[in-house]
Amino acid sequence: YCGLMLTEDGPRVLEYNCRFGDPETQPQMLRLESDLVEIMLSAIEEDVLRAEVRWSLKPSACIVLASGGYPRKYETGKEITGLGEVETIPGVVLFHAGTEVVDGKYRTNGGRVLDVCASEATLDETMTKIYSAVGKIYFEAMHFRRDIGAEREV
Repeated sequence: YCGLMLTEDGPRVLEYNCRFGDPETQPQMLRLESDLVEIMLSAIEEDVLRAEVRWSLKPSACIVLASGGYPRKYETGKEITGLGEVETIPGVVLFHAGTEVVDGKYRTNGGRVLDVCASEATLDETMTKIYSAVGKIYFEAMHFRRDIGAEREV
């Protein structure tokens, strides 16, 4: 993927990555219909054309729930609630990025705490499902972007 910045002179490439990064890769994995292990094995064996890689055409997205203060100084150890309720929502996948379990309770343990992902028939359905799930999760000073999936001209 390309890391871009929009400038007065148009988009500029900040970085180009060809690795599995989070949260960029996570929603794409929801769209992958092929067996990831088989794809990786074919790459290791230098036979990448051996199997067709199949992708769902459904849109996918991810919202990062971050600790207050992220990306700079942030606090950890904040109790996270609502995860059990979110896990019952069909099609929503939670990726734990900066969490830990202390005395049987999930707590924040990083700047990027959770990634909430889904893939539905339309972008609107995808984002509605994700933001609905986000609304059930709480930890002190939690913040997240509210413009992900918004259709707008650049």
